[in-house]
Amino acid sequence: MRRRNSSNVNRRSSTIRRRSENLRFDEFGFVHTKKKDQKLVHRCHDYSCGTKSLPWWSHSSDSIYPQLSSVRVKELCELLSYWNGASFICKSQIERFIRMGIPPNLRGRMWNCLLAIDSLRESSDFNYQKCLLEVRGSLVDLGVSEYGVLSAIATLSDTQNNLDLNHQLPSNCPEPHYSVDDITLFRQIALDLQRSFPTHRSLMGESPEAIEGQAKLFRVLIAYARYNPQVGYSQGMSYIAAVLLMQLGEEEAFWALTALLDKPKYLAELFDLSLTKVQHQVKVFDQFLKHRKPQLSKHMESVGVLSVHFVMPWFLTLFTSLPCWDSVLAVWDLIILHGLSAVFCTALTIIELLEPQLMDLNDEGAVLPLLLRVPVDVAQYTVLVPALWDTEVQDWELKCMNRLVLDESHHGPKAEYCVKQKATPSCQIRGGEENVLSLSEGESTTEKGSGTGGKSILSRVMDLAHHYLLEPIGRQRVEEKSSQTKPRQHNPTSRVFKSRTSTQQVQLRSREQNQPGVQESSHDVTVTDTAGCGKTDRSEHSFKRAGMGPVASVACRRSKHSIIQPIRVKSLRPVK
Repeated sequence: MRRRNSSNVNRRSSTIRRRSENLRFDEFGFVHTKKKDQKLVHRCHDYSCGTKSLPWWSHSSDSIYPQLSSVRVKELCELLSYWNGASFICKSQIERFIRMGIPPNLRGRMWNCLLAIDSLRESSDFNYQKCLLEVRGSLVDLGVSEYGVLSAIATLSDTQNNLDLNHQLPSNCPEPHYSVDDITLFRQIALDLQRSFPTHRSLMGESPEAIEGQAKLFRVLIAYARYNPQVGYSQGMSYIAAVLLMQLGEEEAFWALTALLDKPKYLAELFDLSLTKVQHQVKVFDQFLKHRKPQLSKHMESVGVLSVHFVMPWFLTLFTSLPCWDSVLAVWDLIILHGLSAVFCTALTIIELLEPQLMDLNDEGAVLPLLLRVPVDVAQYTVLVPALWDTEVQDWELKCMNRLVLDESHHGPKAEYCVKQKATPSCQIRGGEENVLSLSEGESTTEKGSGTGGKSILSRVMDLAHHYLLEPIGRQRVEEKSSQTKPRQHNPTSRVFKSRTSTQQVQLRSREQNQPGVQESSHDVTVTDTAGCGKTDRSEHSFKRAGMGPVASVACRRSKHSIIQPIRVKSLRPVK
């Protein structure tokens, strides 16, 4: 059986070698597919105005892909040479260059700087070359070469089956350098190597370049599985590592993969062994889509298309399935700059561009292929990238959606009712401002009181936004006051708003007398100045602004147009 498999592999490799002699590649290294094969390989090669074929490493002077002038290229080189990841100026400048378009020969350097690969490698105790020596020892015991992993899939499968049947090695055999888990890992990665960009020059066929490219990809993935066993290897990593290898060296690609998968800013919330994290993020995006595009989301649900059907492939492969590779690289530039929020932004942009077509389709068999195979007229650089920069996704939105998903997963339908109960006391005291926030978005108090089932996603987001932004600051304020005064019982309302009673006025005056030259509460004043709102001195209660971020700033701007204008109180500072 093994002989038959090896003969079939040899025959297949010779056929591929003969076919690869007459292949043409585009400027990014992808083979030009024939018209009859374009349905199987969804890849566009129309990057330049001319019709001539270019070497995959060259770049056309008449390319549609944006090119920087020599002066801009020099400025970018100087910026990368003196890069400081902690500098806001450096990050703002690199964002400006990303908007203009990064030259292909400088993209690897830019990714290296943004991901802080050098500092990560210097601060880690992991030795990449030493890990490869251990992996090679395991492969030698298995009789498999790193340069022939694809042809050794049958051998790995047979060895795995024998170990599963016997459960232990014979006593006369020396102890091997591998385990059953290692064989399973080797076999899974070898299978995914066949699916990772099979039309790219560095991974297709049996040419020396392709064999070396497959070996590099295999080594990077194995090393990361050894580096972080808790995450290990899962589907989609092979695509990410392959893109990194197209732009960086082998060891640089390994550390770039480590930075992407381990740092919370990037993909740490997407990858794990059980794919639980990516399923959670798909639910978060589903809530986000309901918030941004309620009609489209309702239409897709009525058709029978769920977000998990198309969002999970997008997230796991970071949109490498898009047909236009220049757009893919621009998306990656933005993801490496901004992190996970850029992943949500890209998905939302694609759906917004496809919205007119999706609303006209009423069949699941037509909607799902449109999302999985994005048309070229939508994915091309001149359409997708400008729309991507015009789309804004705020961090507080994603945090609110994440809170919604967590509440629903922990408490089910009762979660929404609990959130509403938490928000009720503050809504009663805020009075007019709560009406401003809700009515300005087209909501009315009658809609909020119509029941849990009729509550819109926007209303839920606003409740969670208030709870998320106001709750932590109020808790910190209570802890500060409890350390100075006698502890007393607080209700949820007192965390944000305090009634002007005679007792509290006495405490305020005594504090001003005990601490001359100091404001009543530096934390309170700082938050108030950041939000841009004044404090009102009312007989009923004082209006203290504790929220920060978009929700608080919007509420503050809108409160200026209300009937009662806020009044700044100068008595908070002691008079000298």
